[in-house]
Amino acid sequence: MIVLSIDPGSKKCGAAVVSSDKGVLEHRVLAVTSLGGLCSELSSLYNFSHVIVGGSTGSAQVVRIVQEALACEVIVVDETHSTERARLRYFQDHPPTGLRRFLPLSLLFPPELYDDYAAVVLAEDFIASHIS
Repeated sequence: MIVLSIDPGSKKCGAAVVSSDKGVLEHRVLAVTSLGGLCSELSSLYNFSHVIVGGSTGSAQVVRIVQEALACEVIVVDETHSTERARLRYFQDHPPTGLRRFLPLSLLFPPELYDDYAAVVLAEDFIASHIS
């Protein structure tokens, strides 16, 4: 199973392609205005079995953009606590260094945008709920 996952926002969004076999294949943060082009680009590289969008801020606009770009069904998923979990997921891939490594992760914030990690978390949850 390969999932295209999008964490929507009003101006920017996170996107991730996650495979049930190989894990995270690709992820990035981009402007909502660039989303249609990204969807077309990714659909030429990957054969998605599902396209999911988090169901909060800006989701209606993002669903419309994705449907226009891919002409496919888009599943809207619950994204409760995805931002908090995305922050922890970010630090799994980028462990704190220096003195920051002694602070609890709950006190740290990534030094860069991490909306793409919210998309990763949404995809991993979706895959886990459909594989088991």
